[in-house]
Amino acid sequence: MISCVFKERECMAIAQEAREMAAKINGPSDMWEIHDYLTEKREETDQKYNYHYSVLLFVFARLMYEGWIKEEDLEGLSGDKLQEIHRITEFWAGV
Repeated sequence: MISCVFKERECMAIAQEAREMAAKINGPSDMWEIHDYLTEKREETDQKYNYHYSVLLFVFARLMYEGWIKEEDLEGLSGDKLQEIHRITEFWAGV
């Protein structure tokens, strides 16, 4: 599924951030901060990457709004669906 590629892309960015945080560990509290960060990101990505057809346009709109995907990543979707994704993205952006 196309969203799997986007989830993997975002998870790689999260992993990079965790590695950078781990390199700066000076004590136990730093370790638990990484744990909390990863827990938060896991919950966020689990919620974000909902593959139910009824919400897929919202998933794509959110990913586009957050900069994880571009319109060319959605090549193959119908014009109506792309317009709806843009409409939702503009709504979130306050346009």
